[in-house]
Amino acid sequence: MSRVLITGATGLVGGILLRMLANDARVDAIAAPTRRPLEPISGVFNPHDPQLTDALAMVTEPVDTVFCCLGTTRREAGSKEAFIHADYTLVVDTALTGLRLGARHMLVVSALGANTRSPFFYNRVKGEMENALMEQEWERLTIARPSMLLGNREKHRVNESLFAPLFRIMPGNWKSIAAQDVASAMLKAAFSPSSQRVEILSSARLRAMAND
Repeated sequence: MSRVLITGATGLVGGILLRMLANDARVDAIAAPTRRPLEPISGVFNPHDPQLTDALAMVTEPVDTVFCCLGTTRREAGSKEAFIHADYTLVVDTALTGLRLGARHMLVVSALGANTRSPFFYNRVKGEMENALMEQEWERLTIARPSMLLGNREKHRVNESLFAPLFRIMPGNWKSIAAQDVASAMLKAAFSPSSQRVEILSSARLRAMAND
């Protein structure tokens, strides 16, 4: 049986993954700290605070596995600083909380193109986040790098609407991917053995895993 910590449960991938975890017999405890309260789900501990770091501090029971599905855009965040806080600082805080509670495996949603040397600010921050996690003492780290996500968001993203038709016909890793597939692949990865300490799952690999 597995005890799980998940952040980003109010988002597109995280919301789907939370429901999957809640219905998985292999999971016997779920802590899902959020900035705003979730709808009650049986078996889910949901500490909440407008400051996610404070909500994370309320999780005190041991966990085995950490899922981090935090993510926004610079437009949604409102500034570069706010974006860095959401997509870097809070991800690192999630990881540190998991390590403090004894977790050995972390799975995180990053992005296609994540690279510290990218000319694009978004991808550069994602790359820096990945590097920060790699430098931590995880027994196992799984990084998902999906392309444009498909699904019903609470908040409309203009760029996704504009470029969605193009990404639907792109080849390989560039092809858009359903948030359901990303969540499904992450769940499979969490319960599948691997000899790699750090495993990067491309968008095409995520899709293949979800449909395997």
